[in-house]
Amino acid sequence: MLSSIIPFSPDAAEEVGNYCAEHSNGIPRSMQEVWNWTSKTFKDADKMSSPLQGSWMIFMAEDRRAKRILEIGAFSGYSALAWYIGTKATKAEIITLELSKEMIAATRKTLNKFNLNDRVTLIEGPAQDSIERLAGTFDIIFVDANKDGYEGYVKAILDKKLLSPDGIILCDNVFARGMTINPATNPYLADSVKQYWIECGTALRDFNRFVAHDSRVDVTMLPLFDGVSMIKWKVDTGKLNRHQ
Repeated sequence: MLSSIIPFSPDAAEEVGNYCAEHSNGIPRSMQEVWNWTSKTFKDADKMSSPLQGSWMIFMAEDRRAKRILEIGAFSGYSALAWYIGTKATKAEIITLELSKEMIAATRKTLNKFNLNDRVTLIEGPAQDSIERLAGTFDIIFVDANKDGYEGYVKAILDKKLLSPDGIILCDNVFARGMTINPATNPYLADSVKQYWIECGTALRDFNRFVAHDSRVDVTMLPLFDGVSMIKWKVDTGKLNRHQ
């Protein structure tokens, strides 16, 4: 297969997504409950990660045996719950950042209902300010907040060396519903949200360019979900030259 992307119609994409979910471990009942509640309660619930992506988060946390996780953008606490479940073995500390008062209340409801406060800390306020106050390193950093803030967040993380030597940054929604690539890429996007995602796409084009040209890191952008960029510290070129 020479291409990295299989072209699907919306109906076919939904069928493929369902097939993947049916042949994956899935998410526990607690996460499904939060997902259902969020979907019914918030008009912008489409910003929440899918059940399949929630399953992927659990898998990533377990596979990397993360001991400390930073999440930028809590939304309703769904992803914090995923990180919590995925780190049962390591008892990881999880820090999640949120600005919106509405979503802070939603996240606190999730944390309290499922008894997550022993390992999850919710920090309120602008993420950039919160990042500047953080110390130590994180094994997984999940960026899923305002798209015009991605570049500043990741730059601060790298400048402050908040990413552990073997850690990974996962930046979600780097496709912005396709608007990052080209506004014509997704003709199925609803007019009511199209301008919002076009603006996100503009910001994310700058962010993607920034990461690709930062000499400190390696990055791979994958067509997962709404686009995920995986970022890690660059391998010591004295030990390995990947471009030979």
